Amino acid sequence: MGRIAKGAIPSPNIWNNPRTYELENRAVDPERRADAALAEIRPLTGAVVLDIGCGTGFHLPSFAAVAREVVGVEPHGDLAALAVRRCASLPNVSVRAGSAQALPLPDASVDVAVARWAYFFGPGCEPGLAELSRVVRRGGAAFVIDLDATRGAFGRWFSRTVPTYSPRAVEDFWTRQGWQRRPLDLRMVFDRRSDLEAVLRIEFTPEVADQAIAETPGLEIAYPNVLRWKSY
Repeated sequence: MGRIAKGAIPSPNIWNNPRTYELENRAVDPERRADAALAEIRPLTGAVVLDIGCGTGFHLPSFAAVAREVVGVEPHGDLAALAVRRCASLPNVSVRAGSAQALPLPDASVDVAVARWAYFFGPGCEPGLAELSRVVRRGGAAFVIDLDATRGAFGRWFSRTVPTYSPRAVEDFWTRQGWQRRPLDLRMVFDRRSDLEAVLRIEFTPEVADQAIAETPGLEIAYPNVLRWKSY
């Protein structure tokens, strides 16, 4: 395993199973509803965009297609190396090792910051929010896209896998921090049943994954999310 940035919280899916997580990234949100909702609030055209917890860089090329500059920050060294390789032909993309708690960027250098499915939960992520306030310039915005554990079968499976997670505490935290929210009704659509089952097995405990597989016919999974944002 490559070097891990200090303070990083291990991801139970992509850190251990990047190839399977790639299948998940390809399956999630084929209509790109999350990107459309984000752009409606703060367009990325001509912006300096920061992707926090960029993993293998899956979303960096789509950001680079409209942004002036894109910076991916990833705490896991091996994943960051894969992101560098993925974006080698994109001159406006750079990837840096680092964590949300200590972003390797200057003050007021970012127009839009995005953390997507990067475990940027509520209580405990205050250092990361302080870093956002430091690096996002006036007129910019920060976004967090994550699972809505209060809705649907996916939320129920997640709650069984992480019983210590409190959706109420998370909502209260973001409200106190002054962030806004919007529900996102996303879905995952797979090409093969084996891919769907593999993804469920990296997202949940073995027992919960077995149940999720049994409850999910076909190649599609409803994936309720929430978009949170703050303007600076």
